[in-house]
Amino acid sequence: MNHQPDQERELTDHLTELRRRLMLSAFVVFAFFLMALPSVKYVLAYLQEDLIERGLELNAFGVADPLMIYLNLALVIGLIAASPFLLYQVWAFVAPGLHPNERKGTLAYIPIIFGLFLIGLAFAYYWLFPLVLDISTDLGQDLGLEQLIGANNYFTFLLQLTIPFGLLFQLPVVTMFLTRIGVVTPYFLSKIRKYAYFALFVVAAFITPPDLTSHLMVSLPLFFLYEISLSISRITYKGVLRREKEAMVQEQMDLMKQMNEK
Repeated sequence: MNHQPDQERELTDHLTELRRRLMLSAFVVFAFFLMALPSVKYVLAYLQEDLIERGLELNAFGVADPLMIYLNLALVIGLIAASPFLLYQVWAFVAPGLHPNERKGTLAYIPIIFGLFLIGLAFAYYWLFPLVLDISTDLGQDLGLEQLIGANNYFTFLLQLTIPFGLLFQLPVVTMFLTRIGVVTPYFLSKIRKYAYFALFVVAAFITPPDLTSHLMVSLPLFFLYEISLSISRITYKGVLRREKEAMVQEQMDLMKQMNEK
């Protein structure tokens, strides 16, 4: 029997479903983008407080800089606000291929992921960013440089530092999920620790200014985050082994029960 038409129909259905969810997600992001526009000026004022306290001010070096900053920040706010919905769309798309218990378990990851993302943003903005800003400002004064800070450059750097940290803070929950489905084990993560540290060190180089102090300020929290992920993997792995053992015992009991009934 030729299953080719059925396979093609199934692929077409998947692509149609994917397109529908992508269009719905784009509409929701655009809606949040529009809702974020009135609040951008208040967010901008809040983000400039650190500069005002240091006696610094932002300058627009390009004609379109104010407009681009306004739109880009509104888009970032819209994406962050819509991210739980976007995560749900990803889950809903893959859910039909999961077992009932897996669907419930993976759905619970959505608020955890969103919460960790916000914690990562807060960590980067309230602790890391002021340190980097202080180091840069002090270095400029030591070198006798008068800092004229471009608004577009300032907010670009702020987003390049905070958004990646929000994403990197997903490492523990990603590790938990991969351990739960058997892709990684704590033994594997321990074995590749030095390579993971090197990769995180390289990542830190891309999101910090080219000075060693700032680089270490970013790298050390990432190393600590990896160790937390490793600890979570150990706990999760123990739970996986316990459930496998319980399932094996239950299977043996069911088999013995069937044999006794015969």
